[in-house]
Order: sequence, then structure tokens, then C-alpha cells
Amino acid sequence: MRFYTALVHQEGDSAYGLSFPDLPGCFSAADGWDDIPAKAAEAFDLYFEDAPEPEPRPLSALRADPAVVDALANGATLLSVPYVAPDGMQVRANISLDRGLLRAIDAVAKSRNMTRSAFLAALARRELTGR
Repeated sequence: MRFYTALVHQEGDSAYGLSFPDLPGCFSAADGWDDIPAKAAEAFDLYFEDAPEPEPRPLSALRADPAVVDALANGATLLSVPYVAPDGMQVRANISLDRGLLRAIDAVAKSRNMTRSAFLAALARRELTGR
């Protein structure tokens, strides 16, 4: 998992705009602050379909970038956002859970026509990335 820094900006009552200094052309918008992680994850998924994963710059380097300095001077905020790169390979994992919790997981997964694994993977992704 890598963390990329987003420039988050908002003018008046508009949506929050997101851009990523280390990912030219990667951007998104979120209606509310709590929506930012999910919108960033969507932007990452689209961006990395056609682009390699660059190493994120350290915060000190970003703060020295003239474009970032200008954005911050105009009210933007920096926010660290995780990216979990999907690699398409499923791996078996042995985990231990409370039996009651496992029964509840299985019941909810079944009601959503999901397998236990798919349900747990979706929960983990949402917890890690907000999506």
C-alpha cells in the first residue's frame, strides 16, 4: 500500500476538488469531506489503468514544489490518501474469528449474494481506502 498526497481545495460551497501532485492528470471531486477517500480511490483506479505506480515524494519535497506552495497559499489542504493496488491474484488466508461474528458475516454475505471471502475483502478495502 502506498500513500499519495492529495491537494484538496474548495471554493465557497462547491465540491471539494482533489488533485495529486505526484500523479499528473489524476483528479476528482467530492461533495463532502467524508467522500474524499472513496473519490480518491476511484481516481486512482482509473489513473493506474494506463500509468505505472510512481514512488510518492516525501512531504518535504511536496512542500518545496512551487505548484503546491501556490495551491496552499490559495487555501488548499494536503491530505495523505492510501492506494491499495489490485493485482488480481486471489490468495488463501487462514484467519480466526469469534464464532458469533463469523455467523453474522456469513448471514450478511448470503443476503447480499456474496461469498464470505468477497464480503470480507470488500469490508477490508472500504476500511483501508474509504471505498
